[in-house]
Amino acid sequence: MEDYLQGCRTALQESRPLRVVLGNEACDLDSMVSALALAFYLAKTTEAEEVFVPVLNIKRSELFLRGDNVFFLQKVNIPEAILIFRDEIDLHALHQAGRLTLILVDHHILPKSDAALEEAVAEVLDHRPIEQKHCPSCHVSVELVGSCATLVTERILQGAPEILDRQTAALLHGTIILDCVNMDLKIGKATLKDSQYVEKLEALFPDLPERNDIFDSLQKAKFNVSGLTTEQMLRKDQKTIYKQGIKMAISAIYMDLEAFLQRSGLLADLHAFCQAHSYDVLVTMTIFFNTHNEPVRQLAIFCPHLALRMTICEILERSLSPSLKLTPASSTHPNLQAYLQGNTQVSRKKLLPLLQEALSVYFDSTKTPSGQPETVVVSREQVDKEFDRANNSLIPGLSQDEEDPPLPPTPMNSLVDECPLDHGLPKLSAEAVFEKCNQISQSESVTASLAKK
Repeated sequence: MEDYLQGCRTALQESRPLRVVLGNEACDLDSMVSALALAFYLAKTTEAEEVFVPVLNIKRSELFLRGDNVFFLQKVNIPEAILIFRDEIDLHALHQAGRLTLILVDHHILPKSDAALEEAVAEVLDHRPIEQKHCPSCHVSVELVGSCATLVTERILQGAPEILDRQTAALLHGTIILDCVNMDLKIGKATLKDSQYVEKLEALFPDLPERNDIFDSLQKAKFNVSGLTTEQMLRKDQKTIYKQGIKMAISAIYMDLEAFLQRSGLLADLHAFCQAHSYDVLVTMTIFFNTHNEPVRQLAIFCPHLALRMTICEILERSLSPSLKLTPASSTHPNLQAYLQGNTQVSRKKLLPLLQEALSVYFDSTKTPSGQPETVVVSREQVDKEFDRANNSLIPGLSQDEEDPPLPPTPMNSLVDECPLDHGLPKLSAEAVFEKCNQISQSESVTASLAKK
């Protein structure tokens, strides 16, 4: 792996066509490792003299914000200096020169700033639900597993297991374990496929670190926010959504919400952060582990626009699918509403559809007769009416969230390569039966709630 990455930097100096494997803008550990490992595999298995280059989709100066990435690179002896970051390669210039082919990993939608690159996308490998309206028209491979690194591992072991070295195996192994919360069945993020490929990697390389050891060390590095400013904490693990002209940032904060709200100059920092990046809303989702090693989640919505903040809070408070079980938390900060989140299984990925619908509700409720939005105070009755419509529209899609137990693909889906029964009936195990029972139980509860409406 190390020699291959060094060669990639050399290739950038040449005027040759490049096939860039690009991770997502968050550049979390899963995105980084998936890009590195998939590019390595493609470079080793493609006969044509094509250059495959993994690109980390952040500036080099931002890597330090991702403590688990930095720690793991050091752990497996990959120097940061040989990696290629987004600010070190001009993808738009390469595309205009006809020298760029893109392979997206751990995401399938390019941001607006990269919309011109969509026609260069030749392949997608992702583990989150597809947004059909925005997905590139190319070969798309999607499976709702806990970690995208699992799908990369599968590609390597099925395609060319002989190229897998211990360094690459260690990267994939640790990433899957961290992403799937140490394969904890109670958390419910790991699928059978995630577990199977962790076991296969351990069988091939018996000297890989113990699961508990690598998970504890990676999680400690990920949750270490000491020395970071408020802005850096907000940027450390951030996603952005746009809806009807409204721009919202959703940041994961790895500390207790109470401690975060007590940071000196917090309100000024939040205002400055939103103004600097033109955000109308900032949602922070804090997560930490208590003394019993149980996850604790909390929410805070910062928004100077009262009507918009009230709409978002109403949607989140009254959501039934999923139910966040929110309890208002005390906060002395104006323009900020804080909550304790009773349902800790609702992650940020499951929260995103609710936030998108909240923006739609707000936009619809503030239109003038001419169709243009205006700023008005939204009544409780308006919110309730729009909430009922939004909640009904959300129920079908939420069952496909990437952290929910995966549903078998249908042959009618053009994004599926083949019928799941092409190779015979699936093998049943006690774990599979247990998982299916859980799915049926969840499905019945959703059906019951729909029947009442």
